[in-house]
Amino acid sequence: MNEKQFVVDEEGQGKRIDLYLTGLLEDLTRSQLQRLIAENKVLVNGQVVKANYKVKTGDVITCKLSVHKVMPVLPEKIALQIIYEDEDLLVINKPRGMLVYPASGKYSGTLVNALLDHCSELSGTKDTVRPGIVHRLDKDTSGLLVAAKNNDVHKELARQFKAALVRREYLALVHGLMSEPGGVIDAPIGRNLRNRQKMAVVLKNSKQAVTKYQVLERFPDYTLLRCRLQTGRTHQIRVHLAYLQHPVVGDFKYGTSTSQQEQSRKLGLQGQALHSLALGFRHPCSQEWLEFTAVPPQDFLNALQVLGSESINKLLAEEKGRR
Repeated sequence: MNEKQFVVDEEGQGKRIDLYLTGLLEDLTRSQLQRLIAENKVLVNGQVVKANYKVKTGDVITCKLSVHKVMPVLPEKIALQIIYEDEDLLVINKPRGMLVYPASGKYSGTLVNALLDHCSELSGTKDTVRPGIVHRLDKDTSGLLVAAKNNDVHKELARQFKAALVRREYLALVHGLMSEPGGVIDAPIGRNLRNRQKMAVVLKNSKQAVTKYQVLERFPDYTLLRCRLQTGRTHQIRVHLAYLQHPVVGDFKYGTSTSQQEQSRKLGLQGQALHSLALGFRHPCSQEWLEFTAVPPQDFLNALQVLGSESINKLLAEEKGRR
């Protein structure tokens, strides 16, 4: 364990501790620092603090850093389903089961590895394991994602995401019958207070999260939804739907019982039934509005066929017609 100590000067007065340390520990991202703080590895005057603690002149900050070798992220020849590409950006239909960028010690087989092989240039970030990545999808969520090839495009796309100017719509099959035709879930999301590996609807140390949803079709034990993100919190749709007691089919992390897991297997699903169906944004350079659609994985379509879906083909045709 490597221990580093800092004394806050007048310039640092009033800054959040995670932001203050970002300027001092340049090898660590803000999210990595927040994780260290959450793990009680950052002390102020010998006391544990939260990531939103505002430092004061004279505070003594002690950081306990793990000594580990940082592995380089290397290009890998991995097939990509590219929906659109130009000199500034590309839109990919990410398969279920692929990490967007290296995490938890996995440095190969990710979308970033594939992008590094495919593209001569990608936008650079402080965190070198995420070149080109403007936003992310969970490992087990399939569908559309946009990546940037230069910093100016990256910044403008990030601005559009932050300002909720991007159309992000998902297809989700959930457990149970939802009686209402649709609605808005406006519930803050933060780390689960009992399990730091999960997110949850909580009031403490959370951020606003808003998901709009519309019922597309009902089956005896399931409901097919179209969900639109207004914000982009970690696991947002999965957490929000579990909060409504209608977890995503095949999502074993959030709220599925043993019987629900068995139901998922009987449908032939090879993962969770959540797919990034549609993505729309204004091109940062041409200012043209671009809109894309990606067909869900075959096992998702097969499960809907087993359930006797009458809406999926119509929905896909409508989405194709919007392009």
